[in-house]
Amino acid sequence: MAAPARLVAADVHFSYPGRPVLAGVDLTIEAGAPALGLVGASGAGKTTLLELLAGVMRPGSGRITFNGRGVYKLRGGEGKRFKAAARFMSQDSLTVTDPRDTPKSRLKAAAAQARKGGRTHSVEPEELLAAAGLEPRYLTRTMASLSGGERQRVSLAVALATRPEILVLDEPLTAVDPATRGQLARSLTATLKRLGTSLLVASHDLELVNRLCPEVTFLAEGRLVDRGPLPELLARPSHPAIRELALYADRAVQRFR
Repeated sequence: MAAPARLVAADVHFSYPGRPVLAGVDLTIEAGAPALGLVGASGAGKTTLLELLAGVMRPGSGRITFNGRGVYKLRGGEGKRFKAAARFMSQDSLTVTDPRDTPKSRLKAAAAQARKGGRTHSVEPEELLAAAGLEPRYLTRTMASLSGGERQRVSLAVALATRPEILVLDEPLTAVDPATRGQLARSLTATLKRLGTSLLVASHDLELVNRLCPEVTFLAEGRLVDRGPLPELLARPSHPAIRELALYADRAVQRFR
């Protein structure tokens, strides 16, 4: 039996010109592991870390590996397997570049990507949309005609379309109305459990992160400074940045208790 897929950041450093962002991040996401939240103040580097995990950018030092291979160097068949097994949904999911694009065409392209990556594809488009809270009638709608929340949900369905072992989400439901987020969190949790997919989600929406993730890790000063259940971290902050977030999110903390 093949070993579970592992996406690993080891002592990762990264800087933009004149501005250090990450200063020694260590993180492992393994297929089959419980969902993990990534939280921290705006500008802490959460999106930068996710882009490094995806191989979009290269670390200044340290390594990002998928099953032991550097993700930035993955090409050919290895690159296709990585893109099918580890799926990323970025904050750019609201962008539509082709007005003729539809959810059906995006799901079809994802299914083709799954096959190229050596993954069997047996999830019907209607089932994928249902997991994202959309009815089958949305399949033939143009992406340009959808609301922001509907586009985000289509992007979530597309991310799930390869039956990934690892799913990484960056602010996935910002455009979805609060009343719907709870339903989507329950649906997504059930789908991930059925597929055996591990989740890493970065978000400022603490309530959503708490619904999806039994544990979170907190990014501050370029490092992951603490890890544990979100209510516990906020109730007994071990770092000034966590304490500041707990004060700012006092109502959310009360809801979690």
